[in-house]
Amino acid sequence: MKKTKNDFEEIFLRCDAKKHPLKILILLFRDNLYRYILSIVFFVLKNMPVWVLPLITAGIINAATSPNEHTMRRILIYFLIGAVVIGQNIPSQQGETYFTSRAVRDVEMRLRSALVRKLQHLTIASHKTLSSGRIQSKVLRDVDNIEALSKSMITNVTQAIINTLVFAVITFIHSPLVALFFLLTIPVAALLIRKFRGNVSRTVTEFRQELEHMSSNVAEMVEMIPVTKAHGLERVETQKINHNLKQVEKKAVRTDTIQTLFGSSSYVAFQVFQLACLCFTGLLAYMKKISVGEIALFQSYFSLLLGNVSGLLTLYPTIAKGFESLSSVSEILASTDIENNYGKKRLSEVHGSFDFSHVSFSYPDEPDTKVLLDFTLHVEKGECIALVGESGSGKTTALNLLIGFDFPTEGTLSVDGHDLTSINLTSYRHHIAVVSQNNILFSGSVRDNITYGMPNATDEEVNKVVDLANLREFVDSLPEGLDTHIGEHGGRLSGGQRQRIAIARAMIRNPKIILLDEATSALDNVSEYKVQEAMDKLIHGRTTFIVAHRLSTIRNADRIIVMKHGKCLDMGNYDSLMQKQGYFYQLAKLQSQ
Repeated sequence: MKKTKNDFEEIFLRCDAKKHPLKILILLFRDNLYRYILSIVFFVLKNMPVWVLPLITAGIINAATSPNEHTMRRILIYFLIGAVVIGQNIPSQQGETYFTSRAVRDVEMRLRSALVRKLQHLTIASHKTLSSGRIQSKVLRDVDNIEALSKSMITNVTQAIINTLVFAVITFIHSPLVALFFLLTIPVAALLIRKFRGNVSRTVTEFRQELEHMSSNVAEMVEMIPVTKAHGLERVETQKINHNLKQVEKKAVRTDTIQTLFGSSSYVAFQVFQLACLCFTGLLAYMKKISVGEIALFQSYFSLLLGNVSGLLTLYPTIAKGFESLSSVSEILASTDIENNYGKKRLSEVHGSFDFSHVSFSYPDEPDTKVLLDFTLHVEKGECIALVGESGSGKTTALNLLIGFDFPTEGTLSVDGHDLTSINLTSYRHHIAVVSQNNILFSGSVRDNITYGMPNATDEEVNKVVDLANLREFVDSLPEGLDTHIGEHGGRLSGGQRQRIAIARAMIRNPKIILLDEATSALDNVSEYKVQEAMDKLIHGRTTFIVAHRLSTIRNADRIIVMKHGKCLDMGNYDSLMQKQGYFYQLAKLQSQ
């Protein structure tokens, strides 16, 4: 997969999200820098009343307390300046919101897009370790947390920094002594963050992990509902989920408690500081070091300053959640376990001849257990090969190797003379169609499911495959024909109907290679007959690999590979294997009893 300079995946691959979350956040926004700058410009305009009104207030108080030194005209001028400054807040606030939202929403959209793209490129082995619930949590909840973090950093953190600088400069001009008093709030805030940082980060991490665990269990529960109800296990399943919910509640309460303690400690500390500021400036005014109006000025600024600092401290849990979510999504975006097709040979045409040359395969976590062992097989273009044997004999593993989901740990597998490890698998898979026992349909129409990945398929092509797949009678019986919606995962259809839709989906692709994995094993005799007829039409003239338990369905295969313990035990057509009266003969006899 080719990387681009601005690809979010590249950012997470280069930077450790746990060690450098702020750096990653900055890099995510680098393409929106101009929006960020415009947002700051509009913020400065929007925030003018906050900075100017205390000065106007101080001026009016001084004018009122010293009428001999000031005129009524000065108070009127203060009013007019204040009205203009306040009035421009409406357009400037709109501008700030617009550019902030554009920047944040763009990053949010691109981050989700990067996650979806990366999920499509992860290996099947990676997907086996990621439950659908965890993936949903990362794509939805974690990106929401990062969006909240982004808004906080742009609006609250940036604004607090600018406000602090403005307050400090104006205060320093009026009284360096008071400015020094203001600056004492910064180390206090730092000490509070340091004291609570460990607890907040730890509880946020634990809460996120517990939520992911619950999300995964809920997704499993929903899929298991038919099995649960069929065995009367509703109470058991409810108790299991309730246990997860109690764990989430426990972590949530602890997180809320820590955050509340953090917030209340900040409030008390800064209220004491504000009271001290009032007394300190009152003392300075009593000593004639500052004017009475400046007491109001400094009190307003100090109150606003404390509000900014306190707001930042209150936001710390949100920031911690956002940084934790950056770490969470990095588990996907920083993963290197991908199908890397970049730079590999693209196959514009595939004929369908295969060579297994001394192929062995074992899974990474069990390297000493050979699922396939020294498997050698040459397959000619257009040949129909059936793989039979007991469960665990290596049949499905052989199909996974043919698709490119796994690669041989020893030996080579080639298609048309090209080693599968050296070719662009996406271009190769365009010539493959897979029909399995549990075909996945989505909640669209019959037409949508048949033309999946073929948006330009014509009505003539669709109707042709409907006839070939023995679907015509079924389609004609539907209220809206091909445009009838079939429910989530095709829940309104029978097993035979789902299989024939899957076969029609395979036919419309006009593949050169067909892989059939237990395509009829879960069907009744009538459905099996219809599906078998459709399969016979599908495989005609194409290189076909069939994994089957029902040996009666592979009578017409050119060769049958009899497998046991990952090895090729025997090979031949149906009649020759029966005549040998070997292992295949024993399997056939068992099924006929």
